[in-house]
Amino acid sequence: MPIILSLLFGYLPMLLYAGFIYWLDRYEKEPRILLGAVFIWGAVFAAGAAYFINTIFGIGVFLITGSETATEISTGSIIAPVVEESLKGLAVLAIFLTFKHEFDSYLDGVIYAAVTALGFAATENTIYIYERGYLESGYAGLLWLVFIRVILVGWQHPFYTAFIGIGFAVTRLSTNTFLKIAAPISGLFIAIITHSIHNTIAGVIRGISGLIIGAIVDWSGWLFMLFFIIWAIYREKKMMKMMLIDEIDKGTFSFSQYKTACSSISQFMARLQSAMIGKFKVTNHFYQTCAELAHKKFQYMKIGHEKGNEEIIVILRNTLRELSPHAITF
Repeated sequence: MPIILSLLFGYLPMLLYAGFIYWLDRYEKEPRILLGAVFIWGAVFAAGAAYFINTIFGIGVFLITGSETATEISTGSIIAPVVEESLKGLAVLAIFLTFKHEFDSYLDGVIYAAVTALGFAATENTIYIYERGYLESGYAGLLWLVFIRVILVGWQHPFYTAFIGIGFAVTRLSTNTFLKIAAPISGLFIAIITHSIHNTIAGVIRGISGLIIGAIVDWSGWLFMLFFIIWAIYREKKMMKMMLIDEIDKGTFSFSQYKTACSSISQFMARLQSAMIGKFKVTNHFYQTCAELAHKKFQYMKIGHEKGNEEIIVILRNTLRELSPHAITF
């Protein structure tokens, strides 16, 4: 039973958090299969490899120093941040290289990185809840670790790794060679530093004081990231308005459909209405394609033809003309 509870409390909240991250993607939803893949990478491959590598390095440090304190601090403050953020970052790198056409904005970078990190956190939380919670203090310890890992520091891993996603997003949308190289490296560096700060506070300042100070630092960072996400959503809405306005005169869709496409609330209501009359699939496809067209036109404006941007824009525009007569507006 304790193992089942540890798995339940380890994975279920992180899956709910991942659902919230998916909901934040207001205009162009990322493919669920890719989000599922990066979550599994974080939960299985990154977490498994990190556990093994951290353990090996920890043993090495102990053999050299003979000190449990030095081993704990060096592992938590140096080894774990570097190892874990690098392993999580590999999933974001894979999406960036393999599915570059899905990597359209800063928000996309945050989403892929955060979902990867939530998969990692789910496995790590399960281990902590069982080993440091139940095995050390029974069910009371299990519940206390659930509070700490899920409520108090539940967003720590997505926060760190989000900087890696932002770095790759900058690379995706930049034409500056130096920036394209420096941005993901900087993102990884910031992820490691923020991770290290959290672990150092937890390792050096013990007890309730450490929890309070750590929570203040962590939640301050999360608040910053929340503001960044809100800005990214607002920026995407402005981009949608700018990139799609001329499509009305081209006959791609109507003015009312344009207004709906540029409002996440209107899109939600249009999808809700369409579901009631059996037109959800076509309506959902229509507004998803609107966002894809806007992003592709924005990329063409920023970085040029790239790999078939002009041809893709024509295809998306024709698709919208076919869907337009059947899509519901609000």
